[in-house]
Amino acid sequence: MTLQIAPLAAADRLPWETLARGYKTFYQTEVSPAGYETAWQRLLKGEEVFGLGAHLDGRLVGITHYLFHTSVWSPRLCYLQDLFTAPELRGQGVARALIMAVGDAAREARATRCYWLTHETNATARMLYDKVAQFHGFIRYDLPLQEQA
Repeated sequence: MTLQIAPLAAADRLPWETLARGYKTFYQTEVSPAGYETAWQRLLKGEEVFGLGAHLDGRLVGITHYLFHTSVWSPRLCYLQDLFTAPELRGQGVARALIMAVGDAAREARATRCYWLTHETNATARMLYDKVAQFHGFIRYDLPLQEQA
């Protein structure tokens, strides 16, 4: 079995959505069919957001989405926004390979940091993250930007 990491391509559309829906279900987030299509079109453009797929013997088994942005203190940071692997392949190196590929893209783009978020209860993923990255103890807060009904 051969694992290959490559930018998402048009042929990945249906398996990408299956994995993306799994990701959104895990985080209990609703996305409309139009939302998936819009996200897919952004990823295919590869201008502001980027997507990589992990293919195992030709089958898409993992995805990651990432983007670059600036900050007050750095001209270029890389944010790994989403990462999801097929449940039956967890613990087999797919997520690690995707993270390393994003790291390669960040280095190539001369980013000064590559970072991501996960839920504190995501113990399985955090075991991997603790091996490949440093946890600095930050906690995220979200300010509601839409009026509450």
